[in-house]
Formats: sequence, structure tokens, C-alpha cells
Amino acid sequence: MGKMSRSYYRTRAGTLGLFLFALMSLLLLVFLLFSLIAVPSSPDSDLPKGAKVELKLPSQQLLHMHRGESLSKPWVEVLSWEPRSFLYHKFLTAEECIHLIDLAKPSMIKSAVVDSATGKSKDSRVRTSSGTFLARGQDKIIQGIEKRIADFTFIPLDHGEGLQVLHYEVGQKYEPHYDYFHDTFNTKNGGQRMATVLMYLSDVEAGGETVFPASQVNSSLVADWDELTECAKAGLSVRPHMGDALLFWSMKPDATLDASSLHGGCPVVKGNKWSATKWLHVEKYSVPA
Repeated sequence: MGKMSRSYYRTRAGTLGLFLFALMSLLLLVFLLFSLIAVPSSPDSDLPKGAKVELKLPSQQLLHMHRGESLSKPWVEVLSWEPRSFLYHKFLTAEECIHLIDLAKPSMIKSAVVDSATGKSKDSRVRTSSGTFLARGQDKIIQGIEKRIADFTFIPLDHGEGLQVLHYEVGQKYEPHYDYFHDTFNTKNGGQRMATVLMYLSDVEAGGETVFPASQVNSSLVADWDELTECAKAGLSVRPHMGDALLFWSMKPDATLDASSLHGGCPVVKGNKWSATKWLHVEKYSVPA
């Protein structure tokens, strides 16, 4: 009986020892894992003991690099697929913007709209800006801009109308409209308008946004939502910045008209807005005499 008791206790003691060993090993493993996660590896760091270390994920670093790079180099931003719209940041130089404004100033007149019934221009309170047309290929600077537009859109040079320069003062606007034609009169030359390149020639202190009220985009997610005017909050909107170019398509890839391309120019609240528009047609456009 005494031998059995001693054997029994030795067995119990051995089992308990193994259990304690396993427990200590587990705790040590947890401690090591916690140390690796909580303390960043920094062999050459000379930070004082207890100093806080800010950790940045690789994705955050890449995002920071991208944003920094976008401030200094031209780049294209996809805005929406309904309508198909793209913003080419720094498309024009400041010198090119000023050149277009100076060319346009002497011949600015009240802007008109197209009468859907007759296809001819008429005055309207829907559009309160002033504007003028520049000849296609008028000078070397315009030729360079038009070549850049052709490269950007993949639409031949001779499919485009001459640049239209527009000026909006405080309170002036352009109500939502389509750039494609509703009449047959204007489609005789070059066919339907299929795309528009809208170039911003100046910054605007407040207002003057281009808005797409029928766009299929949750525009409330944009970073500067609180800085937009109420007009601009009606849909996808673009704030004017000197040198940027907005490309949007009035026709879908299947050549049908895109109703989501409805767009307007919000009233200028503070400052002046200068822009230049290039309309692009399906076929070769013959410049009127």
C-alpha cells in the first residue's frame, strides 16, 4: 500500500510539472509575440526610453507620395463612368491660359444658346456669360493646345470646333443643358457632338463649379463637400482651377446619346471665371467661313 501511494504521488507530480512547463512556454510565446507587435524594429533608433513612435502603414505612405506627386505633375483623374468624365490636372500652363484670355477679351459678346426648333443661336437668360470663338489653329499656341486635346481624347484635330472662350462674373451662370444637338440643322456639319473638353483658364474664389445633376455618383463623398455651393451639391461637380481640363462624353460607347451628360455652370459667388470649350464631333467638322 505504501509503494502504491509513493508511485501515485510521483505520477501526479510529473503530470503537474509537465502542465506547468507547458503553461510557462505558452506565456513566454505570448510575451514574445506581444513584444514583436508592440515594439517596432528599429536597430538604429536613438529615441529616448518611453518616447512615442508613430507607425505608418505602407499604403498610407504610398497615398501620401501620390498626393504629393499630383501637386507638381500633370495627371488624369477618373471622375465618373455615368457620364464618362475625366479631369486632366495641369493640362494648360498659366501662360497658355493668359494667352487665350488676352486673345478673347477684345471680341467678347453676350453668350447665346441653340434654339432646338431652328438650330440657330438665340439670346437666353439660361446662359448669362459673355464669350467669343477663336479660329481653329489660329496661332502656334492654339495649335499646340488643339494637338494636346486630340492626343487626350483620341479624336482627330479636324473633328473639333474652334475654341470658345467664356467669361463669368459674379452671379453669372449656365443652367443645366446638353452639349449634343436636338435638331438636324447643326448635325449637318460634322454630325453629332460626341465629347466636350472644358478648360479652366482661371481660379475662382467661390462658386463657378461645373455640375452634373444626372450623374450616377455619390458626390457627397468628395473631400471638399463643405466648400461647394448648394448648386454644386446637386450632383457630381468640378471646381474650376487654372490649367485643369474636364473631358466628358455626350455619347455612350454604343453611339447613343448619354442623358447623364446633363451639366451646368453654377453661379460665380466671388471672383471671375474664365474657361475655354472645345466641342468634338463624330465626323470631320468644316470651320464656317
